[in-house]
Amino acid sequence: MKIRSATLNDAQLIAQFNQKMALETENKVLPDELIIPGVEAVLKDPVKGQYFVAEVDGVMRGQLMITYEWSDWRNNTIWWIQSVYVEEAFRGQGLYKALYEAVKEAAKKANIQTIRLYVERENSTAQKVYEKLGMEETVYAMYEATLQ
Repeated sequence: MKIRSATLNDAQLIAQFNQKMALETENKVLPDELIIPGVEAVLKDPVKGQYFVAEVDGVMRGQLMITYEWSDWRNNTIWWIQSVYVEEAFRGQGLYKALYEAVKEAAKKANIQTIRLYVERENSTAQKVYEKLGMEETVYAMYEATLQ
C-alpha cells in the first residue's frame, strides 16, 4: 500500500469514487458535469484543499480530501476530512487508517491542532472506524442552507 498526494491525472477516478460514495451514503447522484470540474478545481488550486489517495499494487483504491477552515478561537486552521471513499473490496484492510495517519502526519508538520470530519448519522460503520482511530464525536450539530 502506498499513500500519496493526488495529481490532476487522478481526477477522473477521484470523481468516480465521489459519485460512488454519494450514491452509497446519501443516495445522491453526482453528475459528471458537476463533480469532474469540482475535483479538478481542488487539484489545480491547493488553497481549496488537497486529496490523499491510497494505492494497492499501483492502483488507486481509496481517497480522502482535506479542506481548510480558519478558527479565530484557536488562531489556527482546522483541517476537515471529506470525500472519504475506499473501494468495497478493500474495506477493512487498513486503507482508511493509512490515509488518516498520513493526514495526521501532514497536519503535525503544518502545526495544525484540529482535524474534523462529518459523517451521516446512520453510517455507524464509519463512525466506529473513526472512533477506533481516536476521533471523538463533538457537541455540534450541523445545519446548512442550500441557496441554489
